Amino acid sequence: MKQLLLVFIGGGTGSVLRYLIGKLLNNSTTGIPYGTFAANVLGSLFIGIILGLAAKNETLTQNHTLLLATGFCGGFTTFSTFAYENHVFLKSGDFTSFAFYTIASFILGFSAVFAGIYLIKFI
Repeated sequence: MKQLLLVFIGGGTGSVLRYLIGKLLNNSTTGIPYGTFAANVLGSLFIGIILGLAAKNETLTQNHTLLLATGFCGGFTTFSTFAYENHVFLKSGDFTSFAFYTIASFILGFSAVFAGIYLIKFI
């Protein structure tokens, strides 16, 4: 039960923070989802750091990992919103934004995870 509560608290916190970042950064004029993009890339960096810490000398406990990686990062990042925003780009015929957003999200997201793990290796 404690583990479910940790995931719940982390997920709620991450979701609220993602919502606030989206409200602050998403551009309704151009339709470019900067907030979702920023949350997904930052969340990827965070999970790389968190899992790097968990692996390095067992710095984080399983409960810390559940709270931060599964909960917070799971709530903070969002594949469903990313997919919906791409659907909007395709539906409107904005293939350039679709391609740029998709490719940049994957490249920077994967790079951020690796960067987080790499940073922890040398701390």
